[in-house]
Amino acid sequence: MPCLVTLSQNELHRLEAVQKIRERRLSVVQAAELLRLSRAQVHRLLQAYDRDGAAGLASKKRGQPSNRRHTEDFRNEALDLVREHYVDFGPTLAAEKLLERHQIGISKETLRQWMTEAGIWTSRRERKRQLHQPRGRRDCLGELVQIDGSHHWWFENRGPKCALLVFIDDATGQLLHLRFAASENTFDYFRAAKAYLSDWGKPLAFYSDKHGIFRTTHGSELDRTSGMTQFGRALYELNIDIICANTPQAKGRVERANQTLQDRLVKELRLRGISTIEAANAFAPEFMADFNTRFGKEPRNPKNMHRPLADHEQLDGAMCHKEFRTVSQALTLRYDKVLFILDPTALAKRLPGKKVVVCDYPDGRLEVTHDGIALPYRTFDKLRSVHRTAVIENKRLDAALLMVAEMQEGRELKRSQHAPRRTGQTDHMFGIPDGSVGNGYVKRGRKPGRRTDFMNDPAVIARREQALARLEAAE
Repeated sequence: MPCLVTLSQNELHRLEAVQKIRERRLSVVQAAELLRLSRAQVHRLLQAYDRDGAAGLASKKRGQPSNRRHTEDFRNEALDLVREHYVDFGPTLAAEKLLERHQIGISKETLRQWMTEAGIWTSRRERKRQLHQPRGRRDCLGELVQIDGSHHWWFENRGPKCALLVFIDDATGQLLHLRFAASENTFDYFRAAKAYLSDWGKPLAFYSDKHGIFRTTHGSELDRTSGMTQFGRALYELNIDIICANTPQAKGRVERANQTLQDRLVKELRLRGISTIEAANAFAPEFMADFNTRFGKEPRNPKNMHRPLADHEQLDGAMCHKEFRTVSQALTLRYDKVLFILDPTALAKRLPGKKVVVCDYPDGRLEVTHDGIALPYRTFDKLRSVHRTAVIENKRLDAALLMVAEMQEGRELKRSQHAPRRTGQTDHMFGIPDGSVGNGYVKRGRKPGRRTDFMNDPAVIARREQALARLEAAE
């Protein structure tokens, strides 16, 4: 009865040599030299072939467990520890922790096989590629607007790397607003959203990624349930929803638009010699008009879903950073390490112990309001240092003051960690990097050329000797 015999490449060479010996085309000595075996081993191969045929040349260890294998109890113990402590670890890290914490030595490849057989680990080859099925466009203009920031060398080597904030309609693929900014930050998104809402009105919803500007990243229970970013709070005040996509593929409309912009817009900026953010923002409306003419689609429903602002909705009042503060009995409050002293008006005198709203605007304005009424105030900045007098024309005193200024620059004169980052905000009151610069002290720069060694200068040595001589004479 025929049966299937499995032979390795080396065993096939032995079978060929044994057959040639039986056909008298090869001697035993020649076969031993060819196979690099002894004559006795060749004779044993001949006996096995005569007895069992080709199957007699197959290794008897094939299909049998290794003599150096780990016991079943050892294997189960290692897998139990992995399930209990390292279920989400990879085989390499799990093997390291088993040796480090449990004194169980095992190779990472053996553990990988065990974890794969137990269903704890899936090899990279077996992992199924995540499928992203296409989603159809929305029906109406303004029904869903995708927003994203694209960091790129927009000015190539003519300017710094910056971000482009893109607002694109999902139904038509039209660019609704573009804004260049130094980075993705809340204040620049405030500016961009304000300009977009002024031109088009309110869409039903924005569609964005899970950037910290759109979705809170704090892990507290409060933030997971009711926490809201400043940009999300501004949209909530205007009755606009924001949806965060789980993957970049989900907002593929704006991602593909970014790829097109990184090709076409970069070249348009190069042809016009634009190398600054201000000039690029001025050119953006012209580029959007041409882009929408070439790539814009007609919506399936001609209805425009953009809504006008209601009478009670204030666009300028919503697009700002807002925080609540409690007024003290002395009519003061603190915000970003600045003490605000309210003027003792009739309204302010009724506010001790009550909450007021600090409105920090993108253009640097700052208002303290209560029930929509702005309260006049004075400020006292805690980070300002004492003003120093002018530097006296003395090289030793000048060097000492220079050292003091450098030491003051090294101090941690920082604002509050809970305050907004000032990137994208202009003309604000918090832009004092350190006390020396803030008070107008200008470091005296080193003159060009090689520095003079005053200690070995002959003129300085002569004056020093004269001074010592006069001192000795006076004594």
